Amino acid sequence: MQHWWFPTSASSYGAELDNLFVLILYITGAVFVIVEVGLLVFLVKYRKREGRKAEYIEGNTTAEIVWTTIPAVVCVFLGLFSQPLWSRIKDPARIPADAIPLEVTAKQFEWHFGYPGPDGQQGTADDYGKRNELHVVVNQNYRVRLQAEDVIHSFFIPVFRLKQDAVPGMQIMAWFRPTRTGQFELACAELCGLGHYRMRARVFVHTPEEFAAWQASQIAPTTPAASDTTASSGRTAR
Repeated sequence: MQHWWFPTSASSYGAELDNLFVLILYITGAVFVIVEVGLLVFLVKYRKREGRKAEYIEGNTTAEIVWTTIPAVVCVFLGLFSQPLWSRIKDPARIPADAIPLEVTAKQFEWHFGYPGPDGQQGTADDYGKRNELHVVVNQNYRVRLQAEDVIHSFFIPVFRLKQDAVPGMQIMAWFRPTRTGQFELACAELCGLGHYRMRARVFVHTPEEFAAWQASQIAPTTPAASDTTASSGRTAR
């Protein structure tokens, strides 16, 4: 289910989060309307009138139990109802086993992304990096290790429904699976200094073929310039 007040979801769990949000909105919205209507009724019913003397009311134990129990039951229900989805998204042990590892380092005021090379492993010789550009493949799981160099930042991709703080001194895991190609926004959602407003990056979701071409352009071996080769050949001949 999609709604006009959200950008269209582009991740595997985005629609589930939207539905949970709408459920909570409907419940809290109904409570809000009931309370405000009751307030208006009491304002009219118990307004000041000529010849009517105010009375001291000690309270009603039954009413207090009811209006305490109902919100408590609703809160417990929402907690239990949302826990499976929350755990599936936030529990590091539930991250899909086939997720490709990515390193994300936040600092004032930019994002640094570390990619595994063709071997799919971090910490090997074919790793490479990119600043303020996140490139991924559609329908592929990704495991992100977040860290911050200076202050608290927040890794926020609205279309993925992914928001996770990056805290100095900590390595925090998150994951996502993009479900449609395109270019999307990544922003820092935590006030991190005077340049916070410009701490943005672009997310590029590619087809496998597009990503392979982009990756090849990032890790292509450097070849000597033609002039250098010619000069070297001349010295050898001489």
